[in-house]
Amino acid sequence: MSLFKKVSDFAKSPQGKRAMEQAKKYAQDPKNKEKIDRVKNRITGKGKGH
Repeated sequence: MSLFKKVSDFAKSPQGKRAMEQAKKYAQDPKNKEKIDRVKNRITGKGKGH
């Protein structure tokens, strides 16, 4: 079974739906959104400062 299929199956399960809701609530908090943006920028290379 491929990794994508496993992730897809988990996302459709009750546990996966619960995890998605928790992630959405976490991401909506302004402090958490700032943390997410910093990590995202570091990964994409937009936060290097030079």
